[in-house]
Amino acid sequence: VGTLPGGCDSAGNCFCRAEFAGPRCEQCSPGHHSYPHCYACSCDSRGAVDNNCSPAGQCRCHGNFAGHSCSQCALGFYGYPSCTPCQCSREGSLHGSCDQDTGQCSCRPKVTGLRCDSCVPGAYGFPH
Repeated sequence: VGTLPGGCDSAGNCFCRAEFAGPRCEQCSPGHHSYPHCYACSCDSRGAVDNNCSPAGQCRCHGNFAGHSCSQCALGFYGYPSCTPCQCSREGSLHGSCDQDTGQCSCRPKVTGLRCDSCVPGAYGFPH
């Protein structure tokens, strides 16, 4: 599938197209996936460690990025492409994740603020 015209050398190593590798061009070269198709990895340059991916095409993401090509923020981060930590208040929020676009944390009743770190008007005594 991935051999070039000209066949193989005297040691039996075949001449491979750029997206193929191995003695008989039986696997994808680094930066490609899904043998025997060997598509180019499409890893996001901001979110991925490099442009190499798994045989299924999953890129290796930096900790604050997620997704097949690392082109979205991981849980607990928001605002792609910066992917800033949510920093939700432990006491005031329901969980540590926030809205992927705005960074708004999910607040407990009578708690407000981007990070759920203050009382709604008329309530007092945060975090108790």
